[in-house]
Amino acid sequence: MTFERGEGRAVWTLALTQALGYACFFYIFAALLIYWQRGTPLSDGVIAAGPLLATMVSALVAPAVGRAVDRGQAVAMMAAGPVIGAAALVLLALSGGAGLWLLAWSGLGLAQALCLYDVCFGMMIRRFGAEARGAITRVTLVAGLASTLAFPAGAWLAEALGWRGAVWCAVAVVVGVMLPLQVGAARVLVRRTEAAEVRGAARLRWGEVLRMQGFLGLAALFSLVNLNHWMLVNHIRPMLEALAVPAGLGIVAAAVIGPAQVAGRLVLAGAGARMGTGLASWVTVSALVVAPVFLVLAVVWPVAAVGFAACQGAAMGIITILRPVLVAETLGQERYGAVAGMMAIPGLAAMAVAPLIGTGLESLGGVWLMIGTGFCFALAAAGALAASR
Repeated sequence: MTFERGEGRAVWTLALTQALGYACFFYIFAALLIYWQRGTPLSDGVIAAGPLLATMVSALVAPAVGRAVDRGQAVAMMAAGPVIGAAALVLLALSGGAGLWLLAWSGLGLAQALCLYDVCFGMMIRRFGAEARGAITRVTLVAGLASTLAFPAGAWLAEALGWRGAVWCAVAVVVGVMLPLQVGAARVLVRRTEAAEVRGAARLRWGEVLRMQGFLGLAALFSLVNLNHWMLVNHIRPMLEALAVPAGLGIVAAAVIGPAQVAGRLVLAGAGARMGTGLASWVTVSALVVAPVFLVLAVVWPVAAVGFAACQGAAMGIITILRPVLVAETLGQERYGAVAGMMAIPGLAAMAVAPLIGTGLESLGGVWLMIGTGFCFALAAAGALAASR
């Protein structure tokens, strides 16, 4: 794709700020979880309720955020998100009880909705149209390393400064680095729209969206993919342990997921126009269908667990790029933000409940019931993809 002056640098800058945003607002939970369990009086249930609440807040505000993108307010949200996120992190650093803890995570959920992938991609869809896939791929290549950044940084800072010190460092990164870079880059990419077009975008209603051909199929696709991925990946360590995969190999398999996401995105970027959105979507869903086969093989050949992790990681890496492109291609670019915001609700809800579903299935019938259900989710996702196309 061809960028106008300064746009290429702006895209790469947003890639960096998205990585920082995901590290500070999203992956901070997993990075510091063990320190919160050891160093706070909070119960495991209250601690786990934090990111669940954040996800639900993101889902609730997603339609309004999407409409704001369509009104040309992306820059304001890309500025407000880090400010709200930094304030939420301050509350997190000061928290000692359940009330402040949950309030902080509500703020982090709002920050995620205001300034991470959905708003960033919406801005790129509006600016680059059908060529947005290239810019989105660049962003996800860098932002996909957020967990690689968050885990070692969180561990090192928590050991050196305590978990509160680690959170204060996240505040400094958000305010001192993420906020100014993100606002400056967003200003470069924002495209002016006519007032009449903006007013028309604001009037989109649920009834109109639900009647759009392909909306329900795509909503089902993204929800089923999230149910499959987050259910199995959140239980990967105990699941592999139950399959008698050695602990060391299980750790390796879990560590492969992040790099596999980047690898999947690199393959998609390298294929370029030779791999259309439809073919890439089928490759992604096929990887999720094949992934459980590696778990069956892992019973007799434990190293196959790495193949499972690679399939899951690559599939999610690619679907992150394809989601905004599929929405724009299938449902149109004119009111992309509003449509994508409404579609985010079932996907985020699926992401939130998937670990709970996995826990319930595992307690009812063991890991094979959970694996079998994940396989059914993948098959259903293939059916939803066929319906949406």
